Amino acid sequence: MSFSILKQIGDAQKKKAVVDVRSGDTVKVTQKIKEGDKFRFQVFEGVVIRVERKESHTARIFVRKVTSGVGVEKSFLLHSPLIEKIEITKRSKVRRNNLGYLRARSGKSARLSAKDFDRAAVNTVKVEEEAPKAEEAAPAEAPAEEKAE
Repeated sequence: MSFSILKQIGDAQKKKAVVDVRSGDTVKVTQKIKEGDKFRFQVFEGVVIRVERKESHTARIFVRKVTSGVGVEKSFLLHSPLIEKIEITKRSKVRRNNLGYLRARSGKSARLSAKDFDRAAVNTVKVEEEAPKAEEAAPAEAPAEEKAE
């Protein structure tokens, strides 16, 4: 019983729509950062080296980039309210979920072979609309009948 309650709470925290991110994608993650009383947006662009728990409310991606010769990795919770948007810029052909071997490589050996994809279609998020409940539809009809009399 407690599992179902936890699942309901977790599902309530999920975003209604998230971009389908896979390992090997080059993404731009726009993150909201609070500095004092103000918020600003910071973009982190890199290769997704791992995707965890894709269907869960705790779905996480690990993004890696090399800056000034130093490898930097960040993990992002997909359903976090601090993640403003995720944009896929390139999709690569990979055969595994965890691309940890890229950490040991640099230069040309760290490149992934690109795959053709429709950038506009991939970055368009499909929002699942919930069907209206019978309880919500009934009160909306009642006042219309009263006005007719």
